[in-house]
Amino acid sequence: MNPTVTELETPAIPLTGTAELLRFATAGSVDDGKSTLVGRLLYDSKSILSDQLAAVEQASHARGMEGADLALLTDGLRAEREQGITIDVAYRYFSTPKRSFILADTPGHVEYTRNMVTGASTADLTLILVDARHGIVEQTRRHAAIAALLNVPHVVLAVNKMDLVDFSQERFDELTTEFNQIARTLGVDEVTAIPVSALLGDNVVTHSESTPWYDGPHLLEHLEQVSLEQEEHSFDFRLPVQYINRPRTAEHHDYRGYSGRVASGSVAVDDEVIVQPSGHTTKVTAIDLLGKDVQTAHPGQSITLQLADDIDIVRGDVITSSSAPAPLTNELTGTICVVGSNPVAPGQRVLVRIGPRTVRGIIGSIVDRLDLETLEHIPHTEPLVLNEVGTITVRLAEQVPVDSYKNSRSTGAFILVDSNDGATVAGGMAL
Repeated sequence: MNPTVTELETPAIPLTGTAELLRFATAGSVDDGKSTLVGRLLYDSKSILSDQLAAVEQASHARGMEGADLALLTDGLRAEREQGITIDVAYRYFSTPKRSFILADTPGHVEYTRNMVTGASTADLTLILVDARHGIVEQTRRHAAIAALLNVPHVVLAVNKMDLVDFSQERFDELTTEFNQIARTLGVDEVTAIPVSALLGDNVVTHSESTPWYDGPHLLEHLEQVSLEQEEHSFDFRLPVQYINRPRTAEHHDYRGYSGRVASGSVAVDDEVIVQPSGHTTKVTAIDLLGKDVQTAHPGQSITLQLADDIDIVRGDVITSSSAPAPLTNELTGTICVVGSNPVAPGQRVLVRIGPRTVRGIIGSIVDRLDLETLEHIPHTEPLVLNEVGTITVRLAEQVPVDSYKNSRSTGAFILVDSNDGATVAGGMAL
């Protein structure tokens, strides 16, 4: 959602290519211990290089510390920010024998709300930290609200610094109950709460003897075993067309394929499909996956479809199941988070990017603004400014296929772009 996102750090352990991949984002208020927890997770899972550890130990000793300050594994990025390098979300890669991971490490300050939206927009899981001493704070509610808006399938509440409250089960239960009430208000059905001490390593990569009353998984165990079966597998077939494949060779002179990544659902040879927005119906005659003919394709796979009829298809069209095509609309209603410096106001001309399709649009109205303290949608007609979340309407120059974001994160997300300078204005979720 944000074009300034920068990927950092070479993978400490290369992704295997065969293990399942879990994308997760971290979120926490300032000084909740997020940097230490991320450092502890990388260190205890043996996912950092020896020279990285040596540099951290050297920096820690220079500060008069006996052991390695694991927060420095991520805090080094802060120094880069102070030097003027734009880093909105730092991506870290690691793997275990059971699963590979991409961790989106997002800043904790309130003014970087947009950065959590960026990091969590593609996440399978959001890890929200709270300080066991301070409990649920405004930023905790804000992070929970964003996770709910983005329809992140799994939420983990890490109650950190349990060592500073004597590993009190009563305190842990109190915070878990309070957070679960907030989650239910937001429509979040699943929350896994884990008591941890990032500083000491309790329940991060190994079970802690200090919490005999806790019988759930430690953090890494949960990350390794949480289900990755999501709505993309159960929702209807969607293939946004990225490329029209017409190789100019004698062998393939009559070949015409439509390439893209399966956003949701499955497709098989002989299935009847509809091309949107034109509405043409046809059948799948062949599916190419990595140069091989296959009979079926599933979410996440990049494929090329061959169709029975010669249809005028362009980049951005969506090939869907004939039984449940995507709704067509020329007025988009959605929830947005403003990520650009310019406000979003009625009458503003924008470009709307929905998958590979870009159409011209005009902001129709501002409907409401989400109060991130009370979690209420408040009627609002004034422009939305940086980091604000609200509901808007956008009039489109043409009809486009778009699903509800709640049904499909892949085909229900959109981006608003300034039509003058091409800067990203906001990221949105269709209602």
